[in-house]
Formats: sequence, structure tokens, C-alpha cells
Amino acid sequence: MPGAEDAVAAEKPSPARMYDYFLHGDNNFPVDRAAGDAVIDQVGEVLTKDVVWENRRFLGRVVHHLAAEHGVRQFIDVGAGLPSMENTHQIARRSIPDARVAYVDLDPVVASHGKTLLSEEEQKITRLLTADLRAPLSILDNPELADLIDFDQPVALLCVAVFHFITDEDDPHGILRTFRERLAPGSFLALSHLNADESPEAEQDTMRAIYRNATSPIVFRTRAEIEALFTGFPLQPPGLVPTGHWRREGDTTRRMYGGLGRLG
Repeated sequence: MPGAEDAVAAEKPSPARMYDYFLHGDNNFPVDRAAGDAVIDQVGEVLTKDVVWENRRFLGRVVHHLAAEHGVRQFIDVGAGLPSMENTHQIARRSIPDARVAYVDLDPVVASHGKTLLSEEEQKITRLLTADLRAPLSILDNPELADLIDFDQPVALLCVAVFHFITDEDDPHGILRTFRERLAPGSFLALSHLNADESPEAEQDTMRAIYRNATSPIVFRTRAEIEALFTGFPLQPPGLVPTGHWRREGDTTRRMYGGLGRLG
């Protein structure tokens, strides 16, 4: 559990800690569990947790694909949330033992508690940064990131289940353009996002109301709007699909869509 030093962070539910709660983690506060239970009560436990777990598995398949099949050695995992099982650095390092991974999240609990879960050796090639995606230069110009990531070489930018917490007023396209201008050719963007086309309007209204009191609001976008976020990163096969179908067959909830784009 988060300690007393994080009491200030417990005043509002955090999407990162709610996500941890949905994944059966214990790095969350009562306020996060209450908000998470409100989502489950309105949407249903099976659907809620299916979406979260499908998204988590999508991340794992993307990271394995990039490391094992493309030899990507550098990852920036934005909106990473609290560490749980099968983290980016663990998956990548099965294929590339010295893969470098930077985790970024707005919630300070992610950095403070994530560091306690990393060994001394892991910390040499892993960073946990507290920064706001809405201010991308706060990430890109962070000295700790500069010490870890070589922007002259391909980088995998992971934005998994994070842009539905970025409003239109926050300029998601401008945020991604800032990253794109810094990344080397051959870099990748992995992104997943809640899909308005497949979610009933009443369900969307419920989710918006619950997250209105959280540290970040929630935004549903259509499939076309999600695909537009990949501007400059042409989608790789199989394109933009339900996360449960990305390089996998089987049933899926279709509430979350994801894809992988590559910078030419």
C-alpha cells in the first residue's frame, strides 16, 4: 500500500491507482477503490476487468513484438501506471537483456513506489519519471530521460490507455507532434484508446461522471479520431483493431482499440 508520505495524492482518485485496483494490485487508496467500484457497479465487473486485462495483454504483445522482431532497445512508457505483473522492462529484457525503459506518469506514487520494486541493477537502465503528458517537453527535456534514451536511435513510445485522459483542449495531436519531431526514423508509437463507436452512450456518460472527480477526466473518441492520432506513424499490420485482436485471435470486448505505427 502507498505510505503516509503519499497522503496528499490520496485526496482524489487517480486513473493510475484505479487501474492498479482493477488489476488486483494493492498500490491504491480508499478513494481509488471507491471510484473503481463505482465503475464496476455501473458497467459490470466482467466488462470492466476484461477491458483492463485485454489492454494489459496488448501492451505485453506490443513490447515483445518490438523487442523480439524489430530489435527495439529503448522504450518510453507514458502513463505507465503502477507496476504490476509483466511490466515493459521485464518483457523487453527477455529478448534484449539491456533494453532501456523509462516509465512516465503524472501520479507521484508511480515513481515513489515503483522504485522500491526495481533491483539496483534494474535501476541502471530503468527510470521512473513524474511528468505530465500534457506538457511533453517536461518529459523529453528531463535530464533523467536524456541520461537513458538516445534519440538518435529508434525508440518505442508507448501510450497505452493514456490518451483517453487527454482532452481536445490539451491538444493531443500537438503532443504527439512534439514527440514525433524528437524521435528518430524507425521509431514506433503504440497507442490504445477507449472507442466511442462501441460503447453505449449511457455507459460513456457514467464513466465521464465518475472520472470528473479524478485527477484526469475521461474522453471517448471514435475509431476515426483514434486513427488520426497516428498521423506521421503509418499503422503496421493488423492496423487499428480491438486490443484483444491485435496479433491474436479470439473474443474481445471491442471497447478499447489499439495499434502500432512506425515513423518512416
